[in-house]
Amino acid sequence: MEGTQDFVRGAPHRLTLEHPRGVSDILVGPGLLASAGGGALAEVGSWCRGRVVFLVTSEVPDRHCGAAARKLLELAARVETIEVPDGEAAKTVVCAASVWQRMLDLGGKRDSRLVTLGGGAVGDLGGFAAACFLRGIDYMQIPTTLLAQVDASVGGKTGVDLAGGKNTVGAFHHPRFVLADIGCLGSLPAAELRAGLFEVVKMAALLDLDLLALVEESLDRLLAVDAEVLTPVVAASIQAKLDVVEADLEEGDRRRLLNFGHTLGHAIESEFGYRGLRHGDAVGHGMRFALRLARRRGLDPEFAARLLRLIDRLGPPALEDVEQELDVRLDADRLIEAMGRDKKARESGLVWILPAAPGRGEIVPGLDPALVRSELEAFLDTSRAAADGGSP
Repeated sequence: MEGTQDFVRGAPHRLTLEHPRGVSDILVGPGLLASAGGGALAEVGSWCRGRVVFLVTSEVPDRHCGAAARKLLELAARVETIEVPDGEAAKTVVCAASVWQRMLDLGGKRDSRLVTLGGGAVGDLGGFAAACFLRGIDYMQIPTTLLAQVDASVGGKTGVDLAGGKNTVGAFHHPRFVLADIGCLGSLPAAELRAGLFEVVKMAALLDLDLLALVEESLDRLLAVDAEVLTPVVAASIQAKLDVVEADLEEGDRRRLLNFGHTLGHAIESEFGYRGLRHGDAVGHGMRFALRLARRRGLDPEFAARLLRLIDRLGPPALEDVEQELDVRLDADRLIEAMGRDKKARESGLVWILPAAPGRGEIVPGLDPALVRSELEAFLDTSRAAADGGSP
C-alpha cells in the first residue's frame, strides 16, 4: 500500500484492485493516451485485439480525447462509437436500453469489449451497460473529469437513476482497466475541477490526512491543472479508495465511509432535478451539513473548522443562487423524504457518514429524526443568510 508521500510528483503510477472477476489495472499519469501502445498500455492493445469495441462517450469528451482513445484501440477489429448525452441525462433506463440495442444491432457478443470515455455519468452508464449486456462483458474506463478519475471510475459501482433517487438501479461490475490521463483534465473548466476536488476532500478527511494537507497547500496549482501536483493527488485519492474497497467490495460496511457528504448531497441533486449544481458541489454542501451533525457528536472543533475553510476555498455555488435560478425552494421535509429514498438508506432509517476525528470516520445509524430535521432547517437558513451576505 502506497501513501501520499510515496507518489512521485508528475510520474505515472500503476495501481491494482483485486476482485472476484480478476484484477482492475489502474494507470494514472500525464500523457498516457498520447503514448498509446507503449509500456503498460500494450496490455490494453492485447485486450482489444481482434474484438468489436463499443466506445460509449458523449460529445465533449469525444471532441477532446476521442481521437487519442481510438488510436489506443487500433488493434480492435472495429470500434463502434455510441454517443450518449452529457452529464446526468445519460443515466436513465431509457438511455441504457438504447445502448444495449445499439450493441446488439452492431453485432455485440459475449467477448466484445466496451470502453467508456467521459465523466462519471458516462462511466456509470457505460459500466452498467457492460454489466448487463449478455450477462456481462469486459470493459475499460477512460475517465476525463477529475471527479471520475478519483472516484467514479474506480471500485466497480455502475448504475442509472430513477425519478425517485440517484443510482437506484445498478450493479457491481469492475473494469479491466482504468486509464486516468491527467492530460484529459486540461480542457475542463475551473468549476468542473473544483467540483471534482470535493470528492478528494471527502476521502482525505476520513482516510488520508497527508492527502488533505497536500490539497490545502496546493489548491491553486490543482485548479491551474498543474500535472506535477495533480498526478499524486489523483493517485493518492484512488489508493485511499482502493484500501477501503478491497476490504468491502460490495459496500456491506466499511465502504460506506466513501459516502461522506453524499446523504444530503444526493437529496439536494434530486430536489434540483439534477440541474444547476454539479455532483461534487452537492457533496460539498453535504459535507458542510454532516460537519454540523459531527460537531454534535463531539468532533474536534478545530478539525471541523479546518474542513469548512477548505470547503469555503473551493466555493460551491450558494444553494440560494441555485434555488433562484431553478425556481425551486429547498425544504427540510422534502429533503428528508428524498434521503429516505437514497440507496444508502436502510429500512431502519438513515445512515450518516460523519468524521469522528481527524483521519477517521464513523458510520452512524439511528440519529434522532427531530435532531436531523432541526439541524437541516438551521443549515438551510444559514446557507441563505451567507448567500445574502450574512454570517455563515
